[in-house]
Amino acid sequence: MKKLNKVYLENQARKMRIDILEMIHAAGSGHPGPAFSIVEIMAFLYFHQMRLDSKNPKWEKRDRIVLSKGHASPTLYAAMYEKGFFDENMMLSLRKIGSPLQGHPSSKMAGVDATTGSLGLGLSQAVGMAIGAKILNSNIKVYVIIGDGECDEGQIWEAALFASHHQLDNLFVFLDNNEDQYEGRLCDVLNLEPLDQKWKSFGWDVISINGHDFCSIKDFVMSAEKSIGKPHIAISHTEKGHGVSFMAGNSTYHAQALNEVEYNRAIKELGK
Repeated sequence: MKKLNKVYLENQARKMRIDILEMIHAAGSGHPGPAFSIVEIMAFLYFHQMRLDSKNPKWEKRDRIVLSKGHASPTLYAAMYEKGFFDENMMLSLRKIGSPLQGHPSSKMAGVDATTGSLGLGLSQAVGMAIGAKILNSNIKVYVIIGDGECDEGQIWEAALFASHHQLDNLFVFLDNNEDQYEGRLCDVLNLEPLDQKWKSFGWDVISINGHDFCSIKDFVMSAEKSIGKPHIAISHTEKGHGVSFMAGNSTYHAQALNEVEYNRAIKELGK
């Protein structure tokens, strides 16, 4: 794996948070909190890890990415915008009628590998991609971001069983463990702990990481690439709204756009 450039990645993450705020502000709706909690993971994948080509989004040898927690789509779009998949005008068309940048990702858009939004379905799609690559003897890797609240869905565990049975070691999952979902705290809605032991019991290679630390993210991927015969998952400890002081850990911003005062304050904090 190439050397980690933390300064570069931190700047990309900062720009992505600004993009996310601008998109949601222009749309007047969205999920800024859940989008912010996966920024570092997405920045690492797009600007350090994945093989892809913004000029040739259907390149057959590209790595695949599935954002299963589709309500965090602005994070995916921000990474794609900063990578050069589309221009600023399109970036600011989030949720507009006729725009390819819908509230949840659609594979009708060039560069988006999976249509997601109905929670629990993204991991199954990724499993299909991973086993397809195995059948074709391809060396592509499949990266997935799922939510902790999304693990309430039974289909997550069906996909987990299937991936383990078929030894899909080309499948890398980041579980966004911000411990909060729309209905409330994860432990109150449906306690999933111990998450790591549950995934281990399903036959997965499991590690816990700091989902906002690029070195921790890299360590997971490096370790996983050396582990053969099992799918891989990082229980990624994150914070909803991370990166802006008044949003951090504040469930108010799960599905609420910032008002004008909040938006200006957040943009200023991020250095624009």
